[in-house]
Amino acid sequence: MSDAELLRTRFCDLRLTLRNSEVERSLREIRRGLQSRGLKFRPHVWLSEEWFSPDGVPGIAVPFYMAHPRLQRLERRFMGEVEGGNFNWLTRILRHEIGHALDNAYRLRRRKAWRRTFGRASRPYPDIYRPRPASRDFVLHLGHWYAQSHPTEDFAETFAVWLQPRARWRREYQGWQALRKLEYVDKLMAQIGGRTPLVDNEDLIEPLSDNTSTLGEHYRRKRARYEFDKPDAYDLRLKRVFGKQRKHGRRIPASTFLRQSRPQLERLLMRRSRLYPYLVHHVLRTVIRRCRELDLVLDTSKREAKRAVLGVLERILIDTLKRDRERYAL
Repeated sequence: MSDAELLRTRFCDLRLTLRNSEVERSLREIRRGLQSRGLKFRPHVWLSEEWFSPDGVPGIAVPFYMAHPRLQRLERRFMGEVEGGNFNWLTRILRHEIGHALDNAYRLRRRKAWRRTFGRASRPYPDIYRPRPASRDFVLHLGHWYAQSHPTEDFAETFAVWLQPRARWRREYQGWQALRKLEYVDKLMAQIGGRTPLVDNEDLIEPLSDNTSTLGEHYRRKRARYEFDKPDAYDLRLKRVFGKQRKHGRRIPASTFLRQSRPQLERLLMRRSRLYPYLVHHVLRTVIRRCRELDLVLDTSKREAKRAVLGVLERILIDTLKRDRERYAL
């Protein structure tokens, strides 16, 4: 099907399945990890528009595009990236969502110790949040300092770090306040290990099979939701480093050049700035995406461009730390 045909198609007419998908393979690995930790919990999974685990349901909704490579290409065209588009990223997301589902299955948020550690789950869930990139009170797992957005996200992120195979969280978070949360999760999982979940419903919330919206309507809503988050504040700086694509030109896209140079740029930034790797990764991802949106190309030598873009990246990192309140859609 062409993109135009897909955009006219309703979700309920796609007839998708997760059978033999990367999601199924990742879940098998994670379930083995749960079993090795003595946890009897096995979440059910269904297809929907986005990633989520609803309150009160011990299961996980997986976005439709994870069911087929063709739909992943469509997602990349409209959103610039595929959330969970490679196996490692997918597994990190699933560990996080399983944390939510397990919280629901064992009603963990009702425990006094849970509330003392993470806060009240009843706290209003924000549409946006202002994270503190330099904070050591939270683990770093998914993007955008997600653990800082809400107590339930803090728990899910902490659980995901704890669940990683061969995890070295005691060493990696030594000296962090977040270590106290990880140690609590470690004790909590030992307490519920071997126990049958208290909630075992298999409700499907907003399943794809009931969704009569078209893919076109979905992407119009989704793009509008993230419109305010475009990092255009540094467009002028990026345009001074890179040029615009000319007709009949065959210059290297700036986004391609940055992806190729990314390992070296990350090493230089972390060594020179002594900043958290997570913050460096986030800024580079943002700049690569913006260069692609602006259709910028390499019009100087690679050496010159690398030196110039390094200065821009350092400027963005410093500004981010000064503000300490970047806004992100959840």
